[in-house]
Formats: sequence, structure tokens, C-alpha cells
Amino acid sequence: MATATVRPAAVSDVEEIVRIQACTWEAAYAELVPAAALAQLRSEAAYHAWTAAVGAGAGHEVLVATEGQWTVGFCAAAVAAPPEGSTAPTEPTLGPGAWAEVSALLVEPRWGRRGHGGRLLATAAEALRGTGAVYGLAWVPESDEASRRFYARAGWEPDGTLRVLDTGDGELREVRITGSLDLNLQP
Repeated sequence: MATATVRPAAVSDVEEIVRIQACTWEAAYAELVPAAALAQLRSEAAYHAWTAAVGAGAGHEVLVATEGQWTVGFCAAAVAAPPEGSTAPTEPTLGPGAWAEVSALLVEPRWGRRGHGGRLLATAAEALRGTGAVYGLAWVPESDEASRRFYARAGWEPDGTLRVLDTGDGELREVRITGSLDLNLQP
């Protein structure tokens, strides 16, 4: 295996981020998300949104995973508001900066099972701990067992919260996964 790394994304990575997100969603969620919504992942708006995310600054992390010369995955995470109904497992109660959200963590399917997802999550968690965040959350499609198992290996579990998104041609049900940013990554 070639050298695998994780580094902060640059604007020059946006094209690959857009490609990886579209390819991965098309492969994993074609039965859950309408074709028109999937097509939007390659739109000019998607390029603008990722360019803005890459340049967002402190408290916002966009990372890319590489293997050799190839960009194989990415992660976007940022400090977040505490989840509705959340309480810290120990006192004292933590303030709003104690939470971070992983809004995207994707590895192109052909590069899966090589540790890239774990490296992305660990690097994001380390950066977010540096901002004072202690806990993380992510939203995962309810039927996405692979992503749920991935987060479980990091010690993150569903907290019982469900949200329903309008896809324009139906609904996408997502579960909220939460856990410590002091990761316990299991193989």
C-alpha cells in the first residue's frame, strides 16, 4: 500500500471532494435519494459550497485522505451547538463549544477498508478537541449499516434521535450518532 495521509483540504482539492461525494452517494444511496438530488452533488452550487467550507477558518475542518497520489476521501467537521436534549455524562454541564458535528465523512468505495475513514475521523477529532470540543455527533441514514458500524468502532452510538429530511421526491430518515472526541478506534 502506498503512503496514506490526512491533511487539511485546499481550494485545489474541491474538485476531488465534489467527485468523491457524488460517486460515493451514487453508489451508497441511489435507492434512498432521488436522482435529481444526487445530480445536485455535482452542481456549480456544490463547488461553491465546498470552496466556502474549505476556506471557513477556525473551528471548521475540511480534511482530505490521500493514498499515494490519489485523493481517496474527505471529512468536514465543525464546532456545533449542543444537540437538542443533550446532557453531559458528568458534571459540570458543558457549554455550547463542547460539541462538534461531523457533517460529512466519505471514502470512495474502491478505497474502503484501508483505514482512511478512521484516520479522517481521528484527525478531525484531534483538531476539534483543540477548540474545546469534547463530544461529537453525526447524522447517518437510518438504513446505512456500514456507517453505523464505522462510528460504533469509534465508540459512537445512536442516541435515539431521528430526523426526517425531504429529498424532493420522498423522505430520508437519519439517526443521530454521538460519542466522545477522545476516540477509541477499534479494528
